[in-house]
Amino acid sequence: MKKLFKGITFITLLSILLVGCTANKQTKNEDLLNQIKKSGTLKVGLMGTYPPYNFMNSKNEVDGFDADISKEVAKRLGVKTKFVTNEWSGMVAGLQKGKFDAVISQMTITPDRKKSMDFSTPYIKNSVSIIVKENNSSIKSINDFKGKKIGVGLGTNDETYLRETVLPKVGNFEIVTYNDVSTALLDLNSGRIDATINNIFSVKPTADKNNLKIKTVGKSLKDDYAGIAIKKGNPELLKALNKALKDMKADGTYKKIFVKWFGVNPNL
Repeated sequence: MKKLFKGITFITLLSILLVGCTANKQTKNEDLLNQIKKSGTLKVGLMGTYPPYNFMNSKNEVDGFDADISKEVAKRLGVKTKFVTNEWSGMVAGLQKGKFDAVISQMTITPDRKKSMDFSTPYIKNSVSIIVKENNSSIKSINDFKGKKIGVGLGTNDETYLRETVLPKVGNFEIVTYNDVSTALLDLNSGRIDATINNIFSVKPTADKNNLKIKTVGKSLKDDYAGIAIKKGNPELLKALNKALKDMKADGTYKKIFVKWFGVNPNL
């Protein structure tokens, strides 16, 4: 009798474990879009320190171009937005660990990043330029970087560009990395670095707010295209994001958001 009872107990326990494993497997295999819709929330990772793209406003709320794009995309998915601020250097790791469902924080689409993440169609084109102090006449192009201190965002596509393209071409110069563009521009203004490279749209808000005496020089170094990044293996979510962006452009919502933050018509 005791053996029979033990046998039944073992079978019951095994059944519970199998059911639990099956449920976990189903959850893992379920497309992220369905999980987002069930929760009613799209968790968006962004820096929160990159005006006018994304920043904390006077009410301590996430604001900016990326924030408005996120809210509109979420609305078209039928859910609300939850912003999760994160340092740029940990953004990819946060996405992979499920800290957020998507990164909408000016993440440039690159072949290397596409190996570990999926991207929506681009939602903005950013022109990257050299930024120096107003009274600087010694730096006019990347060829003048030799022997200088050049600031750049840590873990960004711009840092990769400096290290892999500019450094081998120009010769030795010091690369100083930053977690946010505001600190880089403040250091530039105070003379701690000689120049920085960044999206031209990102310069004006910080320069105006802090009365910085800085300027852009030379031609645009490159054009970067940013997209919404998500974990690989979620085709339905990717399809829904692309549809939302396409519809926003078609009905004029995207243009309205773009003009609101940049004062010019969309560049895509």
